[in-house]
Amino acid sequence: MTRRVHEVMTRNPVTVDQLTSLAEAARVMRDAGIGDVLVVDEGRLRGILTDRDLVIRALAEDRDPAETTVRAICSSYPLTVGPDDLVDEAVDLMRRHALRRLPVRTESGELVGIVTLGDLEVERDPGSPLASIAAAAAESEGGER
Repeated sequence: MTRRVHEVMTRNPVTVDQLTSLAEAARVMRDAGIGDVLVVDEGRLRGILTDRDLVIRALAEDRDPAETTVRAICSSYPLTVGPDDLVDEAVDLMRRHALRRLPVRTESGELVGIVTLGDLEVERDPGSPLASIAAAAAESEGGER
């Protein structure tokens, strides 16, 4: 059976406004137990910020986390998939662009989820070590990625 993205994605992605400070974004990630947040402006997706971005683009460049906004360092306008797209299409897109995460938006642009490597591994091979790690993380985070 062919699976659709909405069947494997993590729903209700965590977002921050593009003018949020890096320090606040890091606290949001910590409190949610996640490694990324989606960056929005008036509810519209503008980017994605990962814990790696915080280290490589901010801390390593001596940016002040209290003064620098997420807009300054996030990856802008990330590739996305739709909730009704095929999981295989999401995998292909992630593979071709070396992505670990894909925001999920409806045709009207509403953010409805995010697909991660962990989500896909749980779908592909529930018994794999990565799937076990992803499932354990989701349980400890109350069902979040």
